Amino acid sequence: MSESAGTNTLSVTDNRTGKTYEIPIEDGAIKASAIRQIKTDQPDDQGLLSFDPAFTATASCRSAITFIDGDAGILRYRGYPIDTLAENSSFLEVAYLLMNGDLPNADQRSEFEHAITNHTFVHQNVKKFMEGFHHDAHPMGMLVGTLGALSTFYPEAKNFREPLNRRLQMARLIAKIPTLAAYASRHARGLPYVYPDNDLSYAGNFLSMMWKMSEPKYDPDPILEKALDVLLILHADHEQNCSTNAMRAVGSSHVDPYSAAAAATAALYGPLHGGANEQVLKMLREIGDVKNVPAYVERARKGEFRLMGFGHRVYKNYDPRATVVRQIAEDVFKVTGLNPLLEVAVELERIALEDEYFVKKKLYPNVDFYTGIIYEAMGFPAEMFTVLFAIGRMPGWLAQWEEGLLDPEQKIARPRQLYTGPPERGYPELQGRPRASHDLFEPPDMPISGD
Repeated sequence: MSESAGTNTLSVTDNRTGKTYEIPIEDGAIKASAIRQIKTDQPDDQGLLSFDPAFTATASCRSAITFIDGDAGILRYRGYPIDTLAENSSFLEVAYLLMNGDLPNADQRSEFEHAITNHTFVHQNVKKFMEGFHHDAHPMGMLVGTLGALSTFYPEAKNFREPLNRRLQMARLIAKIPTLAAYASRHARGLPYVYPDNDLSYAGNFLSMMWKMSEPKYDPDPILEKALDVLLILHADHEQNCSTNAMRAVGSSHVDPYSAAAAATAALYGPLHGGANEQVLKMLREIGDVKNVPAYVERARKGEFRLMGFGHRVYKNYDPRATVVRQIAEDVFKVTGLNPLLEVAVELERIALEDEYFVKKKLYPNVDFYTGIIYEAMGFPAEMFTVLFAIGRMPGWLAQWEEGLLDPEQKIARPRQLYTGPPERGYPELQGRPRASHDLFEPPDMPISGD
């Protein structure tokens, strides 16, 4: 393909036919549907398709929510740099921003916070539902199932075309996911569930539901409360990642938001998406001591394994969230005491950033590199790390879901495929069939791929 004389079109010549096509360029992109007009004279030719596994070079939507420039290390929510929001805003302010496009004024902030705190409690039958999970059920599995179950408690959620009703369900989801998350954790620990305390902040209330025991009122440490609030901000949205794509794709069928959020949470459950910080913690424990870092880095250079927490599908520069997280780590450890793994992490980061191999491949620390150490220092078990991610991401999922519903260009998600199977063939008799190449007990190997 080559640029034509016109600045807003792309001239494409099909060498099979000699025909040239002028394809409009809009917002730095061409519509894939325009390629369908390129075809031969064969009667079965339905036109060209663009082939893009994992959507690495395909825009599935227009969005005004999050801007990322991976080469420059830029992340902005609605135009605001992530570090500015982390320093100056609360998580609920950022949730309002993602959903509405602007930061709230004092009255709007108060109204929004009231709307959220008014819906933190869950129906008693939800508690009974959660009690039915096995004692060692993973909190993320419980969260996926319980979010989906909420759709049966709020059947009016299907009527999301009505704006006020739609926003009510969005408020409920932001309000209830910390409650469900805390209940899932306490269930795994065999502890009684703690009711929400709406006198506390969003982060403080979650800490209360997690850690309160016999005391009449739980008072969260203000530094830990602030640290959690900032970490939730850093995870609030991240463009069209796997779970957000799931939220939009499932939501495009016009299912209720609870079911779509359950699908997004299920996508986040995967270790290639939401479980990276837990993998970082395992890596640091495997290294064990600062003196072992050089040898470990050398093994990574040889391709024996990947350094977890380094590199990103989008960022080819220092993840802007990682800078904020490192400052949070310093604040948290002043309260909790120094996590011995921090020294290993700092040395690993130093050596990797000075190593030509990692610099050349642009493998910089990402947001997951320090978050696992912070969460562990705050007392969260490793299986809760991804749950915390889900709490922070809920406003972003909902903003993306609503944007997709209101976008007149969007339809139900339905990707195309390139068929690689056999052509039509005759049906063989049972006795004459050769042994199949694979069956239930001799499955094909699965290739290993990462983000």
